[in-house]
Amino acid sequence: MSTQASAAAPAKFTTGSTMRHVVVMTGTGSVGLIAIFIVDALNLFYISLLGIEELAAAIGFASTLLFFTLSISIGFTIACGALVARCLGRGQREEARRMGGASMVFMGVATLVMTLAAMPFLRPLLSLLGATGATLDLSTRFLQIVLPSFPIMALGMCTTGILRGVGDARRAMYVTLGSGIAAAILDPILIFGFDLGLDGAAISTVLTRFVMLAIGLHGAHVVHKLIKIPDLSGMREAVRPFFAIGVPAMLTQVATPVGNAYVTIEMAAFGDQAVAGWAIIGRLVPVAFGVIFALSGAVGPILGQNYGARKFDRLITTMRDSLLFTIVYVLAVWALLAIFANPIASAFGAEGIARELIVFFCHFAAASFLFNGAIFVSSAAFNNLGYPTYSTVFNWGRSTLGVIPFVWIGAHYWGAIGVIAGWGLGAVVFGVVSMFTCFRVVNAIAREPQPQDQPAPAPPPAAQSPFSTGKASTLQ
Repeated sequence: MSTQASAAAPAKFTTGSTMRHVVVMTGTGSVGLIAIFIVDALNLFYISLLGIEELAAAIGFASTLLFFTLSISIGFTIACGALVARCLGRGQREEARRMGGASMVFMGVATLVMTLAAMPFLRPLLSLLGATGATLDLSTRFLQIVLPSFPIMALGMCTTGILRGVGDARRAMYVTLGSGIAAAILDPILIFGFDLGLDGAAISTVLTRFVMLAIGLHGAHVVHKLIKIPDLSGMREAVRPFFAIGVPAMLTQVATPVGNAYVTIEMAAFGDQAVAGWAIIGRLVPVAFGVIFALSGAVGPILGQNYGARKFDRLITTMRDSLLFTIVYVLAVWALLAIFANPIASAFGAEGIARELIVFFCHFAAASFLFNGAIFVSSAAFNNLGYPTYSTVFNWGRSTLGVIPFVWIGAHYWGAIGVIAGWGLGAVVFGVVSMFTCFRVVNAIAREPQPQDQPAPAPPPAAQSPFSTGKASTLQ
């Protein structure tokens, strides 16, 4: 009966133009995502209006650590969306409900444990990044308020994975858009109205995370009824598929903040003004390239549903369309950033080296997102098609070999500007190779389809990969 229902109403992404699905999913996803990033940028803008240089630097250091929590949440959200999409692609809605519920449980427990483990070490971690004196005190206080809400944010993001898995891009957008609107209202009220300054920014962040979760639960549970907590045996059955995708995806996502942490350490050697400039770039990047971040999340459910429906030719067209979309978008945004580089720096009141860093990024380093975008899209494909090890290898390669030597050389010879240049240049090689490998993987799946009863291809042995050694097997 479920087979007949599936035939009568095929999963949303298994029919129609793949480019249209890519554009619609990316467009709706990016609205909410960019709204949050714009609010984050406004948050830093409000802090800069207080006229205390250490405050902007404190936000920069705190954001580096918060980036880790965001990346962990994204990794597990990828697993949730992939499993729900596959089940729906096979016409197994009840199984999709159980996977959605189990994913929420696993997400909540895992992030709660991580929060409890990290809280006692906030000050040492910030010191390791280079924060000192008043900046260290301020960034520690900010994190002590914000970090306990990590599980709330993670659960809210998990609901967006469920909504994307079912193809409801509009409600997934509402989750992030709603929290962005809440932050836009609360930030100025708490920072200026109640004169709470940095504490107000932190409290606003916590409150908006509760808004995100409430909106997400309404869409995923009330509207689509795709959250059903399974019994103990069901939880045991869901553990392996969830963490088989989630752990490599999480490790993949964490690679980026590891690379950014090294950049922050190198930047700290040039003073609080340089760190403030890096913090502004950190807010500018997601606003400018949030569409590319959204694209990586949009590709997953499209690939997942078509993989579940065994429509392998559509996997290839989806990847081609995604790459074309990335190239056109990044070129357009890079041009705009180059034109408005100085007004952007002036808007944040950036002076000295902070201004130089922002202008240099807009004129030159922004082009690196042509290659970062390729890594994002290929990683989404690897994670959703059962090859998460490749995703892990390429992202860690980009964030270590593609960051550390380039940034170190840049800092040594060209100072803070060299740090940004090295950070951008490292993406080139890994972006090209990851996309080349992705098309090889997708073409191989299309030529040799997996058996109908196999939910996903096993990750390839890392020792056989030309891009890694056998040690990468430990990441599977």
